[in-house]
Amino acid sequence: MTYTGEVPDPLLAIPVLEVELNADGSVRRIEVLREPRQAKDTTQLAIDAVRRAAPFGDVSRLPRPWKFTETFLFRDDRKFKPRTLDS
Repeated sequence: MTYTGEVPDPLLAIPVLEVELNADGSVRRIEVLREPRQAKDTTQLAIDAVRRAAPFGDVSRLPRPWKFTETFLFRDDRKFKPRTLDS
């Protein structure tokens, strides 16, 4: 479901999620910060990807809140690249 290499222009969709974790790194909550106007199904694809990636490891020793924001860069075939991996 992911791709590597260059990000196409234009992108199909760019959903943005805020993910809150429990102390053990499991997902506590996912909030949609940006839902794309088109290809709205990509938001659920991004949420599902976060849930599959969990748990993220023990975060109990890190300062609270245990949250991060991820932007998903979807191309036309609905494969995505997390923005944090785009270099």
